[in-house]
Amino acid sequence: MSAGPMKALGRGFDRVADAYDAGRPSYPDEMYRALAEISGIDLDGATTVDVGAGTGIHTRALRVRGSRVVALDPGAEMLARLVSRSEDGPPAVAAVLGDGNALPLADGAADLVTYAQSWHWLDPVASIAEARRVLRPRGAIAGCWNFAHAAQAEWLAAYEARLAARVPAYCGPAVEQWSAPPIASAFEVIEERWIPWTRLVGVEDFLLGLRSYSYMAALPPDAADELVERQRAELRREFPEGVLSVPMRVYLAVGR
Repeated sequence: MSAGPMKALGRGFDRVADAYDAGRPSYPDEMYRALAEISGIDLDGATTVDVGAGTGIHTRALRVRGSRVVALDPGAEMLARLVSRSEDGPPAVAAVLGDGNALPLADGAADLVTYAQSWHWLDPVASIAEARRVLRPRGAIAGCWNFAHAAQAEWLAAYEARLAARVPAYCGPAVEQWSAPPIASAFEVIEERWIPWTRLVGVEDFLLGLRSYSYMAALPPDAADELVERQRAELRREFPEGVLSVPMRVYLAVGR
């Protein structure tokens, strides 16, 4: 993906920055334990480049664990929210407006390069070549994606099926050929893991997360509003208390 499309991608996600920050889930502790175990890198004290950092969901989790983070994203509004949420306390976060296919970093500057919910937007060859360039010897590359595990709950499978029926650009578990992005084919894999967890979330925050997906942002505003209202009505009927227990799983791939 060239610089032009990357800038367009940044503007697209900038339009849904509020919904992304409020509605997207974090990652479970077990994922970070697995990342450190598989990579052999102690996150405490590591210099980590978080490519496609967005509003900083993964960045903040790395920082809490002691990493010095360079957070890179093509969206100015996304980074503005990241900075506003990361102002207090060490270690510092460096927020950089940039392209994951051409990292504005020196050779050998990092211990770890991560792509949390982002690598699938990048050029599969150029991005990994850049990650290799900025890594120190024995550094590692990691990609992770949070997925709702629709096969574990009938209500969630029905929710995804409604999206697939109404959203032309939908990509998710209701599509037969859907799968995790093929990052494991782009580098020398140490290990892949699927990590199950459960997300407790209010209906309204869950629906904010829906609005943050690119396939929803591509809809005309009226169509997006109508779909969200339909999903809200179904979820409120199913869960009148307004709290969802969402079966989730994280796909994690770590390599050299």
